[in-house]
Amino acid sequence: MNDPTSDLLAVHWLAPELEPAARELAVRMQLPLWHEQPMAQLLLQLGADGLSLQATAADAPGAVRVDFVEGALAHRRQYGGGAGQMVARAVGIRGAIRPRVLDATAGLGRDAFVLAALGCEVMLIERQPVIAALLADGLARARQADAEVAEIAARMQLIEGDAIELMNNWTGPAPQVIHLDPMFPQRQKSALVKKEMRLFRPLAGDDTDAPQLLAAALQLASHRVAVKRPRKAPAIDGPAPSAELAGQSSRYDIYGKKKLEEQ
Repeated sequence: MNDPTSDLLAVHWLAPELEPAARELAVRMQLPLWHEQPMAQLLLQLGADGLSLQATAADAPGAVRVDFVEGALAHRRQYGGGAGQMVARAVGIRGAIRPRVLDATAGLGRDAFVLAALGCEVMLIERQPVIAALLADGLARARQADAEVAEIAARMQLIEGDAIELMNNWTGPAPQVIHLDPMFPQRQKSALVKKEMRLFRPLAGDDTDAPQLLAAALQLASHRVAVKRPRKAPAIDGPAPSAELAGQSSRYDIYGKKKLEEQ
């Protein structure tokens, strides 16, 4: 993965009262401020509604931010199909079974939020610092939201770091299920995914170490590993999946180790 560099990314604030917090963020992330690097391709912006990532090109898509309170995730929480959703079935949610899940490629946390909303305790790992900062900001705001959203966010714990290294050196109880959604060149073609990929690819690149990620997950998970893939993409190099769950644009390759049962 590529770390952000000074010519790629800068920190900006959208209101004068946010300047001190933005300067603190820039120091913490070792990034320049926009007036120090006006040619930056991406801006990490601090606004009244939280942290967002915005491209500076004339044809740039809109800013990306993590919002667990309103918008698409709120609609999905209320009307998204509950335990019948593909991600829920992929991790083994059924009846009263709510496995402990590690989302080792958390991204913007959408799948993790769905699982937490359904009652799972979810640990999230994100190794790209800017994406992790957006996710941490969204989680912090969610924990200050209404009781329902705050309770869901309380079941989500974020770790910033390399998932392979963290899984290979895991301490404490093993997650029952590990969820993987590596970034690949071929992705779903929705406008939202396109927008995020345009912003994230300069930062994150592709997950070329996906086979090592899968191997570490298979070693750690006590019950299963669920890998999200574009529907027509090949399986990740390694052991063959034991099951497959297909949707319209994506699928899950399931690697079963042990049957999930009610605790």
